[in-house]
Amino acid sequence: MTTAIITTMTEARYRLMTWLSPAYPVGGFSYSHGIEYAVEAGLVTDRASLTGWVEDCLRHGAGRSDAIIAAHAWRADDAATRTDLADLALALQPAKERLLECEAQGAAFQLVTAAVWPAGEIDAAPLPYPVAVGVAARAHDVPLDEMLSAFLWAFAANLVSAAVRLVPLGQTDGQRVQAALMPVVLDVARDAATSDLDDIGGCAFRADIAAMRHETQHVRLFRS
Repeated sequence: MTTAIITTMTEARYRLMTWLSPAYPVGGFSYSHGIEYAVEAGLVTDRASLTGWVEDCLRHGAGRSDAIIAAHAWRADDAATRTDLADLALALQPAKERLLECEAQGAAFQLVTAAVWPAGEIDAAPLPYPVAVGVAARAHDVPLDEMLSAFLWAFAANLVSAAVRLVPLGQTDGQRVQAALMPVVLDVARDAATSDLDDIGGCAFRADIAAMRHETQHVRLFRS
């Protein structure tokens, strides 16, 4: 006899899955985080090079930095602290299009979430994406560790999705990349949960330069 085990999804987890789904209207599909240039330059050409590229972005680039900021936004108890975190998140952007990526997605996330999932204090000023997600997660009692893992999963998934279209890679290879990145996502999430703001630092230079060069790329499908 087989015994069925039913796990009840919490309301908080339902919200988190909804917010970080590709269907949530923040425009994530329109940003490649510099991968469009990396593909054109021959830096990302197959499954192995894509896996390495996204892992570097997670461990040494915006993935880790944004996750640390999101963790501190989750803990922030006042608007002044959130404003300071917003300023830091924007100051860390290395290129004009990456700044747009951070600002525009944050503003869209705030707008939709306030309309559909209102809770807690609403910040008047637009918040960068990692700050907006962290604040919303705290307001809806989403556990910090779950928020960080999902946030980083969504970050990686968006880059993989862009590469699948650009390289091009097959959908199965794209999912193989996503599966290979699982331990990286969980490792970076654990690190971000206990890191101070002073621990923020990055050395994903190729990704940053790719984002800069994308601004003058002759043919562009993505906004970054």
